[in-house]
Amino acid sequence: MRLLLIHARRFSYEVVKPAVEEPEPLGEAGGSGAFENTLVVFTSVEKGDDESVVPGAVSEILSVFNQVKASSIVVYPYAHLSQDLAPPFEAVKILGRLYAALKEAGVEAYKAPFGWYKAFTLECYGHPLSELSRSVRRSETGARRVVEKKFYIMTPDGVLHDPAGFNYAGYPELKALVEKEVFGKEFTGGENKVNEYCRKFGFEWEPMSDHGHMRYGPHAVSIMESVMRYSWMVAQSLGIPVFKVMGSNMFNLKEKPVYEHAVLFGDRLYEVQLDEDRFVLRYAACHQQFAMLRDWVISYKEMPFGAFEVADSYRLEQRGELALCFRLRKFYMPDLHILTRDINEAIEVSMRVQSKIHEEAGKVGRSYVALYNITDEFLEKYRDKLVEFVKREKYPVLLAVIPSGIYYWVLNVEYHIVDNLNRPREIATFQIDVGNGARFNITYVDEKGEKHHPVIIHTAILGGVERYIYMVLDTAALMEAKGQTPYIPTWMSPVQARVIPVSREFNEHAFKVAGELASRGFRVDVDDRDETLGKKIRDAGREWVPYIIVIGEREVATGTLNVRVRRSNDQKVMRLEEFIDLLNREVEGYPRVEMTLPMKLSSRPLFSYRQ
Repeated sequence: MRLLLIHARRFSYEVVKPAVEEPEPLGEAGGSGAFENTLVVFTSVEKGDDESVVPGAVSEILSVFNQVKASSIVVYPYAHLSQDLAPPFEAVKILGRLYAALKEAGVEAYKAPFGWYKAFTLECYGHPLSELSRSVRRSETGARRVVEKKFYIMTPDGVLHDPAGFNYAGYPELKALVEKEVFGKEFTGGENKVNEYCRKFGFEWEPMSDHGHMRYGPHAVSIMESVMRYSWMVAQSLGIPVFKVMGSNMFNLKEKPVYEHAVLFGDRLYEVQLDEDRFVLRYAACHQQFAMLRDWVISYKEMPFGAFEVADSYRLEQRGELALCFRLRKFYMPDLHILTRDINEAIEVSMRVQSKIHEEAGKVGRSYVALYNITDEFLEKYRDKLVEFVKREKYPVLLAVIPSGIYYWVLNVEYHIVDNLNRPREIATFQIDVGNGARFNITYVDEKGEKHHPVIIHTAILGGVERYIYMVLDTAALMEAKGQTPYIPTWMSPVQARVIPVSREFNEHAFKVAGELASRGFRVDVDDRDETLGKKIRDAGREWVPYIIVIGEREVATGTLNVRVRRSNDQKVMRLEEFIDLLNREVEGYPRVEMTLPMKLSSRPLFSYRQ
């Protein structure tokens, strides 16, 4: 907050016209005022200011007021003292608190209305204390809201346990989560195989960007697009109508709902300054979907329904915490928001979401351990429903109980895996949101024609796209640690089948086989390079190609394929239609994504097959 304090012999002002879209009401003064022997406090509220600046400002103002022996104080909003202004609605709130604090101090205080162009006349006394400037900074201790959490472990029978005394035998994943979240254990480092796998498939840091931004090579793009499309399929599988939308990734902090929602993320906000406005880069699809949904005319008959977007998202994570494919500053979030009529319907739909989250983790061979962040009011009113959620987990959960009214949600569930380095890693999530319907003025009409704000479920069923990929690659790391051949599911593999002719004379037949597979929607390529058969097979192994098809004289003569299976290390002889049937069964229920590489390996740069 910046202050310019002028001891005025005479000061008067008169409102001319609005300066912002929603100026402060003029109140009893009617938009004008005249004062003698007054201390005029020209005031700018700056970005980052909150009510913690008020005590310091009051102290500075009263110190000058008492020294110059003025009769009154006029708090006068004056934006021209700073180029880094707070949003208008936040400035109004802080100026109102400043005015109230001066009144509470027992002085005669007045406040000019905020958000108006005003004409004023001022006659300054001219003595040494008559013109002073001050800058008041936010109190760091006051600015950081410390949220007191009470931790419990709830078992599927609904009993609450003290984490310090719980018997963790048989629950190693829960123990790791509790050590991190409750006791703040720092986990030891180590070489994470996932980093090696990420680089193998072309997931890398972008050195010419900000820290935490990745680049995606052709193999990585294929995996990303597969997961993005699958996330849309999963959203549609919940049995409710879902609308796919797209929108902006940048929102003006002058908009009250945007600001109020954004401050919950604190230092993790990515901000952009343009002219006099500050914008926040979205950290999920919330802003865009809510801004869109408030313009929709919604009836109770259409509910529940969802809005979905794979949103490019931005969070200013700390540099020391950044991790490839896991903790990023820019990532892709398959964000689904489900509008429900009330909290009871939200609970019922959330149980469907919960089941789907576990189902998708199970498909890649993983299970989750859950952290349930809940409000004390939700625990009190809906304990029976909470117990039902935990029963459905079939595993104890960690509860973090916080006071009501701090966040927009009443239930926020985080699903963690414990990775190959024994560290909890959050992947999927869902929340029950009771605040943003009103904040963004999203409404629906009930049976009686009355308007209500919906309860909104937030969920990323698969988790962030990169985090889901992290889970898949971490599963491969656990395989390798057990001495097994690591692999990723065929539907995600950048190349699902590679055809290798033994020599040039079999190239034509190899391309014929590859063309038939490609026509059926499979990602297939041909290693037509002048290399030995052994080298070609080894290179395919480095790329984790699920199926390697070797074509030689016998295969051409018999009309068969010699197929090497990565997952089982088997070698099979089958006809083309048999192989197509095998692939169809393996990718059933998953998207068919186009190749992101040329079919001929001979036309690719070195990176694409020497990994």
